[in-house]
Parts: sequence; C-alpha cells; structure tokens
Amino acid sequence: MFALTIDQRSSRRTSDAVPGLVAVLNERALVRPFERTAGDEVQGLTDRADLVVEILVELARRQAWWAGVGVGAVEDDLPASVRASRGTALVAARDAVDRAKHSTAGVAVSGGEDVDAAAVEDVETAAQVLGLLVGSRSGEGHEAVAVMTDGVTQSE
Repeated sequence: MFALTIDQRSSRRTSDAVPGLVAVLNERALVRPFERTAGDEVQGLTDRADLVVEILVELARRQAWWAGVGVGAVEDDLPASVRASRGTALVAARDAVDRAKHSTAGVAVSGGEDVDAAAVEDVETAAQVLGLLVGSRSGEGHEAVAVMTDGVTQSE
C-alpha cells in the first residue's frame, strides 16, 4: 500500500490551498480519499503505483507542496477515514514528508520494515528526479505536456 502525506509549503504566508488540492487529488480512484489531517496537511491511500506517480507529477507542477510517500502495510480492516487508518505505510509517509522538507525536489519515499529498503531508495531517487524535471518546466512547457497528454500531435 502507498500512503501519501502532503504538507503545504509556506502555509503561514499563503492562503489555504488544501481544499483545492483535495478536490483535484480525489478525482482519482483511491483506497481512501485525501483528507485534511492537521492544519495544512493532507493524507490519502492508494494501492496503485501509477497513481502515486500521477499525484507526484501534479504536486511537482504546483511547486507548493512537500510530499512524503510511505510504502508498506496497513491494517486489513481499513476504517472509512484515512485519519483513523494505521500501519507501516502511514508511519513511513510521516517520516518521508519530514525528510521531503530537506529535499531540493520536495519529495521523499520511506518504507516500512516489511519493504525492501534498496527498492525504496531507488524509487525515492526516481521520484526526486521526476520532481526536479517537472518542477523546472516553464508554464509553456507544462502546457505543451498537457496538450500531448491529451493526444494532440505536434503537427496539429
């Protein structure tokens, strides 16, 4: 399971962006939708690696969030709210978001004891490279990628 803990950057100097982010992120098929957990922080659960990548790209594009990804187990009988959920993935996500605040890319990945540490380190490296690449795009670069994602060709 993947737990994501996301914290708004510079939240004391900017307006509350949590409601808008939660609305965008919850358009995806998540195991537990994103919810505000404390202040300017949100947390959600997914069992799909592709959604983790999609979410990290969205966050890197916005350049306003610290992202922690936790990989590990969660309790089998998941409560309806992510805030009441427990497991190594959630503990790892807390560690990861704290480490993300010291990362140039703004993202970190941690694993529970039940996950291969070397694999988690490789995933974190890839996530940080992705975050730096997406975060460094210009506005026009983001628009071009959005157009290509929609299936439009260069000649069109």
